[in-house]
Amino acid sequence: MVRLYSGEGFSEVPAALVASFEADDYVSPPPAPEPAQAAPAPPSPADPRALVQAAAARYALPAKFVESVAQAESAMDPKAVSPKGAVGVMQLMPSTARVLSADPNDPAQNIDAGTRLLRQLLIKYNGDVVKALAAYNAGEGAVEKYNGLPPYRETQNYVDKVIRNYLRQ
Repeated sequence: MVRLYSGEGFSEVPAALVASFEADDYVSPPPAPEPAQAAPAPPSPADPRALVQAAAARYALPAKFVESVAQAESAMDPKAVSPKGAVGVMQLMPSTARVLSADPNDPAQNIDAGTRLLRQLLIKYNGDVVKALAAYNAGEGAVEKYNGLPPYRETQNYVDKVIRNYLRQ
């Protein structure tokens, strides 16, 4: 018998029925920092691009991809504020920054939290870049409601811009 584990339970299958096993390519996300024990962010280097590259490496994402998101969000401007209130290089809403235990006005924390969120969305949507970017831009609720890319022109243009810029680099 072969025992297959899933969540909190398992199933048993006769070994003769198993042809092969596939390697699981799931990569678990890094653990979220505990708010009470969160270490202070290191001093911020002046260069947002260096912060983006460091955060991309920390969360195992392509640096050029995270740079493309940062370019689309704020043109890498740490002082950018959107009309809707999103702040910094990664344009975090204050409520999102709170959930991620980050100060959105601190460039290092802003970029770290935005990159961490991007990674979480990529994992949630099984590597579907379009859904992850749409959720980053319009929210996870919109992606769930439309089962994919929402019919919002702003979000569609955003996803296209990020992907196009990434592929050009």
